[in-house]
Parts: sequence; C-alpha cells; structure tokens
Amino acid sequence: MSKIIAQNARLHCSVERAFAMFTHNEQLQRWLTKGADVEPVEGGRYELFWDLDNPEHNSTLGCKITAIEPNALLAFEWKAPEQFCFMNEADPLTHVTVFFASCNEVLTPCTDIYLLHTGWRKDWEKARVYSARAWENSFVELETLING
Repeated sequence: MSKIIAQNARLHCSVERAFAMFTHNEQLQRWLTKGADVEPVEGGRYELFWDLDNPEHNSTLGCKITAIEPNALLAFEWKAPEQFCFMNEADPLTHVTVFFASCNEVLTPCTDIYLLHTGWRKDWEKARVYSARAWENSFVELETLING
C-alpha cells in the first residue's frame, strides 16, 4: 500500500464537468498534456502527448481505458517519461484509477476526485516519486483552472 500514489482534489464544478476534464481531449490539453487522443469507452485509447514533435516519447501512446463509468469512475494504463522508459516494457503497465463523487455544497456544485496510481515495482522508487510529484503538480493546475 505504501507504493500506491494517491491524489485528491475538490473541484467547484459539476461531476459531469470534472469527468470531462479527464475524458475530453480539449479539456485534458488545458491542464495535463499538450496533446490528447482519448476515446472514452472501455478498451478505447488513453493517449496523452507531452512532446508533439516526437509522439513515441514522453507519451502514453498505446495505453487503453480499462474501465469507465461515466461521471463516477475512469481507469487506464499509464506509461512513464523517457527517463523511466524501463517501466513501459513492463507487463502489466502501471495503472491509474480516478473516482468522481458529487459533494454538492450549499450554494454551488462540487466534485471530489480521488486518483490512485498503482502497479509500482520494488526497484522503481525514483520513478514513483517523480510520478507522485507530477500528479500533485497536475492537480494544482486542475484546481486552479476550475476553482480559480
């Protein structure tokens, strides 16, 4: 359990909008990545690109959605950036699961998001620490975008 990356956020928006931030290409490109090719169905693509000139590197090229329940749950495979490319040859890849829960406050809708990034191997500690920091920074971007 200590190897699992856990990240959460409270967004001041509907659960539908929060879910769209993870499943719509244009929304993902606003806070997480430079390019996105996501097909929001089970077995669909979950490909994010941080280097548009070199899509084979620093991307999740080939990753798939493993489970999806609209406005409630999204799970997908994940690949590492170039410096941790050894992770991308592993079977299975690491895995990300995001849960969405409405937390309607008195005056405005809000959504709690919980992310778990699992599948870390014993000798991947540097990659895990890097990824934990990257998710933390990305969630700050997401919260700033939604919450202002």
